[in-house]
Amino acid sequence: MKLIYFAWVRERIGKAEEVVDLPAGLETVSDLLGWLRERGEEYENALQHPEVIRVAINQEHVAHGEKIAGANEIALFPPMTGG
Repeated sequence: MKLIYFAWVRERIGKAEEVVDLPAGLETVSDLLGWLRERGEEYENALQHPEVIRVAINQEHVAHGEKIAGANEIALFPPMTGG
């Protein structure tokens, strides 16, 4: 699974993207965010408030309850502001 990180999520994690093997049992975006937070201090710092993280699966915005099965790419980014 390819994970892509944007803006301050990227800065806090320390990488723009990575390819990971997801463990069995991860079904939703929320599950993924919880698993990522357990991967180390930098992930915990970036995802300490998972409810504000925006997510896109295969370049389509999704809710945290969305299933991740079949996803090729998941992008995580902070909330966007207009202006």
